[in-house]
Amino acid sequence: MSDIKYEIKKTVGVLSESGKGWKKELNLISWNDKKPKYDLRDWSHEHEKMGKGVTLTAEELKKLKDILNGMEL
Repeated sequence: MSDIKYEIKKTVGVLSESGKGWKKELNLISWNDKKPKYDLRDWSHEHEKMGKGVTLTAEELKKLKDILNGMEL
């Protein structure tokens, strides 16, 4: 399996932190030198390991925001 190159351009926010120190973060990340996308996933301390996550374009993130704003919690 090839190495995945990534660069965190901006940390938008941390949603939670586990007892082991992993944080669920929303970041703007460039994957393999491509245009940055918004990314939601768990990260270990210092971002040396990552869990599975979801990447979204700015348009997809806007649609998700609209959906969440319309939800009654």
